Amino acid sequence: MPTTLTVNGTAQTVDLPADMPLLWVLREGLNLTGTKFGCGIASCGACTVHMNGEAVRSCQVPLSDAAGAEIVTIEGLGNPAALHAVQAAWVAAQVAQCGFCQSGQIMQAAALLTTTPDPTDADIDTAMEGNLCRCGTYPRIRAAVKDAANRLKGV
Repeated sequence: MPTTLTVNGTAQTVDLPADMPLLWVLREGLNLTGTKFGCGIASCGACTVHMNGEAVRSCQVPLSDAAGAEIVTIEGLGNPAALHAVQAAWVAAQVAQCGFCQSGQIMQAAALLTTTPDPTDADIDTAMEGNLCRCGTYPRIRAAVKDAANRLKGV
């Protein structure tokens, strides 16, 4: 049975199994490969997207739960001509090394900044603790989140 959801501002109808994880709907069904598969058990955060404005682990959200939802992926957060403040801060701080976890990190950070516009180190650490970086760029991630907060405030 076809399922409709809005992805990056565009209504999408897919005819995929209702129990298929949103991660695979995005990657295989809609060819949006910026969202990464990391662990498949919601422990690493590589697959983080926004669903109805909240950060979720797309590997654990069945398509049936995403029906009618507003989904934003890294492709919809910004684009090369108009980066989101978090993406611009990531580039400025040279956060990425291997880059594999970065789309999930960026999506989690963007969600944090929508609810906490002036985060403390503790706020950042708490919000980002479920997003793992094998390269260990955590100090740069924290600095980029603070920079993004300032960018969003126009500082």
